[in-house]
Parts: sequence; C-alpha cells; structure tokens
Amino acid sequence: MKYGLLLLLSPLLLAACDDMNRQPRYDSYEKSTLFADGKALQAPPEGTIARDDPGEAAALAKRPAMTPELLKRGQERFGIYCAPCHDAGGYGNGIVPARGFPHPPSFHIDRLRNAPSRYFVDVITNGHGVMYSYADRISPSDRWAIAAYIRALQLSQNAVTSTLPPEDLGKLGAGS
Repeated sequence: MKYGLLLLLSPLLLAACDDMNRQPRYDSYEKSTLFADGKALQAPPEGTIARDDPGEAAALAKRPAMTPELLKRGQERFGIYCAPCHDAGGYGNGIVPARGFPHPPSFHIDRLRNAPSRYFVDVITNGHGVMYSYADRISPSDRWAIAAYIRALQLSQNAVTSTLPPEDLGKLGAGS
C-alpha cells in the first residue's frame, strides 16, 4: 500500500522540481550586478587559450633541445601525470592499474622503444586506447619534456654495458 502511494505521488514530487527552467539569466552584453564592472560578459581568465590556438600548434611542432633542465622538468611532470598509471619506472604497473583499471603498455617494449618521440607527444595530446587526452592539463613544452624523460627511462632500463664509461662499469661490478 505504501509503495503504491509513493508511486502515485512521485510524478507530483518531480513536477515540483522545475525551478531550473525559471532561473534568472543574462544576455552577453546586458548589465549585471554580479560583477564589479557591471557587465554580464566577462573576459576569460589570464592564461586561457583556445583549443585551436596557433601558438600551441607551433609549440608542439618545435622539439626543444635536450638539456638537463628539460629532463628534470620531464621527470617532475611524468611523476605527476604519468606515474599513477605507468609507474615510476615506466612498466605500466602504477597504482591506478593496481586498483582494477587496464594496465598501460610498458615503455620498455620494442614497439615503444622504436617509436619516435613525437609519438609520445601525440599520445599525450590526443590520448590513445583507454588513456584520455592530457592536452588541457599538460602544456606543449611539458609534453616534449615528458617524451624526453621517457627516452631517458628507456635508455636506463635497456643500456648496453659496453657503451658505459669505465667508472660506471666498475660501479656495476661492485653492485653484483
């Protein structure tokens, strides 16, 4: 009985929730008391850029020179944006996949080791598979920095020992 009464009253309760159709609104160039300048139309916040901004496209097209600063910035950004899924070593065993999400590919597989750096920048920009785009979170210069850091990770895990200087070879021998 109570269930039937609730079922009959529910359309009346939902009809009472129509306040959203009668909200006050402003036209673009109308006067408004909401803001100090008295205008309804406000300028976008400082630093806002359009999605099709030619400056962003130019920044993506230009690969920066490899520097220690670029690698340090890439390591920092990788730790913030990439490590939760890809883990700090780039193997795809981060905390997010550990909680049931799909594992991303390891950066140390042949396919990604042989991919151009531009590939990583494009994946950060446009997303790939279940990874969504990070274009709204990561600036073009930081995308290149992350790609450079991924290259450093790949090199660190796949270095040929014959290319190491003698002092580094000695450190390897002392550790084993």
